[in-house]
Amino acid sequence: MTGPTIKHDVVVVGAGFGGLTMAAELKKAGARDFLILEEGPEVGGVWRENTYPGCSCDVPAHLYSFAFDPYRDVRVRYPDRQAILTYMREVADRNGLREHLRCNASVVSAHYSDTDRTWTLCTGTGDLIRTDAVVWALGQLHRPAIPQLRGTEIFGGRAFHSARWDHTADLSGQVAVVGTGSSAAQMIPELARVAAGVTVYQRSPSWVLPKPAASFGPISRWALTHVPGLHELYRAGISHAADMVLAPIMRGGWSARPAELVARGHLRRQVRDRELRAALTPDYRIGEKRILLDSGFYPALTQPHVELVTDRIDRLSPDGIRTVDGTERRADVIVWATGFRAPAFLGGVQIRGRGGLDLHDQWRRRGRPTAFYGLAVPGFPNLYMIAGPHSFTPSNSNPSLKQHQARYIMRCLALSTGLGAPLEVTERAMATYLDRLDHALAQTIWCGGVATAWWKRADGTITNAWPGTVSEFENAITASDPSTSFVSVDTNAEARGA
Repeated sequence: MTGPTIKHDVVVVGAGFGGLTMAAELKKAGARDFLILEEGPEVGGVWRENTYPGCSCDVPAHLYSFAFDPYRDVRVRYPDRQAILTYMREVADRNGLREHLRCNASVVSAHYSDTDRTWTLCTGTGDLIRTDAVVWALGQLHRPAIPQLRGTEIFGGRAFHSARWDHTADLSGQVAVVGTGSSAAQMIPELARVAAGVTVYQRSPSWVLPKPAASFGPISRWALTHVPGLHELYRAGISHAADMVLAPIMRGGWSARPAELVARGHLRRQVRDRELRAALTPDYRIGEKRILLDSGFYPALTQPHVELVTDRIDRLSPDGIRTVDGTERRADVIVWATGFRAPAFLGGVQIRGRGGLDLHDQWRRRGRPTAFYGLAVPGFPNLYMIAGPHSFTPSNSNPSLKQHQARYIMRCLALSTGLGAPLEVTERAMATYLDRLDHALAQTIWCGGVATAWWKRADGTITNAWPGTVSEFENAITASDPSTSFVSVDTNAEARGA
């Protein structure tokens, strides 16, 4: 049974960094009739969902923050998840966003009406919400990926994904962690402090660079407190450094070799055992998969009660995990640190655009999910995305990309209002964009690389990552004119595809 239909000018779906950024842009433009739908009980996105021990950010806090309300704590260089969550809640309060927020409201479908040119969203509780425009800000790292292994149903202990942490589980016994990505690297040192034994199952090692201290020293704190404009200068400086130093690694550029030498030196200093060091040394180029920034992972693996296993998992047993060599290791708790179904954009939501066109069917026909600068798809008028396909940066701060997308969406909404009709991106603009995107992707080391990465599928198709710098994204999207890349749905079909 459905409730009454409510109407809003704009609906933003998601209250993480992307959703709050979009809402702040609407607020700044004077919009009053907009709604933020959040499936969880509070703002925060992945930082609300991930509660595993040791959860933190490996991007400096001043950069990993909102451009419209930047982080200004003079003590913290790298925040933990609670600090980020507190900051996001304070931003929502300071900027008057809560009056537009509706929590515990998931969206299961969105249908566009060719008759009245509006979208109707259906929530998980059956409520219907009509809107002139919808902005999806669901993020990319919130749908857990759990391997389908034999014996799962007979395992007698606790098993859960890192993003669905079971805080009732007893971690004092034998704990198995499957995966050695960013989440695993952060939680393993914490688990090693309380567990009798920790077994870490590694599919492939990661390149790890040393992480600076989490807090600023006294001189930096004094300077950030007393020097006018230093917060802004520091933020701009680390963003520029990421573009100039880290981004070239993804293309096999000048900084790849120095970065690899630093990573090898970091491993050599922290892991003295040659056999363990060999198992932790990647056999692929640095940058092919996400580089970790961490200084506690390697020391945790050297502890006598922590074991690294590189043999492939065969199955689960009632008492633990069996690998393909026949060895069975006991586990009272299994933590799946196995990442997310990131390429499944808007997964679980049925979306039908103009003429009943199904978004997921269209992506399947194209062979991959695609969107104009990660934010718009032909055939879906006034439907926008933040953090859609190919708009994740592995080398800088993703809130920055989301800010550029939100500002572009505001340009589209303003144009739509001026024309009195919804807009959709043209096939021609989409094709031109994809040609440039594919050319840029071909220049990266991801194409043809041997490493698996969460931003590409098993067949090697890259679905999530932006192949350039944040500055290049900003320049390209700023130069794009919505009045030529988008067309009113009132225009005839021939012009629409032009």
